[in-house]
Amino acid sequence: MYTGIVQACVPVVRVVSKPGLKTYAVELPSALAAGLEAGASVSIDGVCQTVVGIAGAQVAFDAMEETLRKTTIGTIAEGRQVNVERSARSGDEIGGHALAGHVRGTAEIVDVRTSENNRAMTFRVPPAWLSYVFPQGFIALDGASLTIVDVDREQATFRVAFIPETLNRTTFGRKAAGDRVNVEIDSRTQIIVDTVERVLAQMAITPRPAPP
Repeated sequence: MYTGIVQACVPVVRVVSKPGLKTYAVELPSALAAGLEAGASVSIDGVCQTVVGIAGAQVAFDAMEETLRKTTIGTIAEGRQVNVERSARSGDEIGGHALAGHVRGTAEIVDVRTSENNRAMTFRVPPAWLSYVFPQGFIALDGASLTIVDVDREQATFRVAFIPETLNRTTFGRKAAGDRVNVEIDSRTQIIVDTVERVLAQMAITPRPAPP
């Protein structure tokens, strides 16, 4: 499990591509590398990845075909910066919201508005996802727990505002229109919405008893 509080923005230092598999390594600061072992889980741009090798500060991961197809890991390249979070441990503060690192797919940044000390970005997603997207609700983008400002259901977009601290600590300070980000829908919201829709559908098809 992760909290959605990005701990570092680090460079990709090595990428090896094979059919259906991509092995890549990132360079972690010493504080994040401490105690890390092969088999541990780390969030890379919001994608839960398993450590397959450690060489000093360089930590390697394998991304399989499904991950490459559904997430931005498919286009990862040397020199790119990625958001990193170590998996949460019992007793850790949950500063964002609970995340599994199971990315649903990607969203496109369609607009970036910058004003003094603030930046707002608009993201486009498949219309079906908007059932789980609400103003003031949670969403995880590239592993960062964020609050949705507003939603335009006709355009299938939603807007998020970033404070300077988030822009400095994550890759969002470098994002531009046309870039894509990984999306994890809040699991609690999804469960509630799916349950309500299923119950309403069952009520609609259940015949009413005949009057006495």
